Amino acid sequence: MPRPEQPGLMCTSPQVATYAELMAGGWRRRAVESAVRGGSLVRLRRGIYATPSACGPLRTAAAHGGALACVTAARHLGLWVLCEDDSVHVWMRGSGHSHHHGSPDCTCIEHWDAGPASAGLGAPSVPRVLRQILACFGVEDFFVAVESALRLRLLDRSGIEWLRDHTNEAARTALAYTRDDADSGLESLVRWRLRHHGLEVRTQVSIPSTGRVDLLIGDRLIVEADGRGNHHGADHRHKDLVRDAHAAMWGYSTLRFDYALIVHDWDLVERAILGRLRPLR
Repeated sequence: MPRPEQPGLMCTSPQVATYAELMAGGWRRRAVESAVRGGSLVRLRRGIYATPSACGPLRTAAAHGGALACVTAARHLGLWVLCEDDSVHVWMRGSGHSHHHGSPDCTCIEHWDAGPASAGLGAPSVPRVLRQILACFGVEDFFVAVESALRLRLLDRSGIEWLRDHTNEAARTALAYTRDDADSGLESLVRWRLRHHGLEVRTQVSIPSTGRVDLLIGDRLIVEADGRGNHHGADHRHKDLVRDAHAAMWGYSTLRFDYALIVHDWDLVERAILGRLRPLR
């Protein structure tokens, strides 16, 4: 059989494969060796190969002996992740074996929760990734990631039920509070951190002559959560001021917070929101 145009890599992780999987996909030993010499395949360690397009974390996880896990897998899927640590989390399943890969100072974080043997080198399922986030970082990070997964349609009803059955009471409480309409993790985080105040907090609400706003608290308080890299520069600042002015014309008050304030100075954000609400109630 001629060598395929693309490696016959496993469906759950199309950029990384074992030697056996390459053989099953139609490769031959000489074709693999030629591809490695030519640069169309990269040998990560004995018996493990990747395409040149495989990202750094994916290569690191495979070289370590497992697959992407936890927040690293979540980022790979495009989920909004609260954790800012860039260590590579590796799913070893229940019976993996760690490998040295390039440096004795490996900073990989291993996850040994057992998974189905058919997963091979592929990443764990989305529900399992979310449960790993819960175990590593706690319920707040878990909640934000779950809402992101719901928004991206990567988590369905069966996944929610699996999480209810395989997590703790705190996680089940968080799951009951989740929705699929938050446009960013910052919106989810604001809702989560305000939950004890008994406020009505809606996300992605359409305001006359203003457009969609990130959050509407009660009837009249708009909260805009400006993510990292957004709303910088004079043009963006001007557009934000115009939006806020239009909202004010309709009787709305606007508070605008950036990523650093919401994530790292929540006490100030919370006091500002509650203080602004007092005369508006």
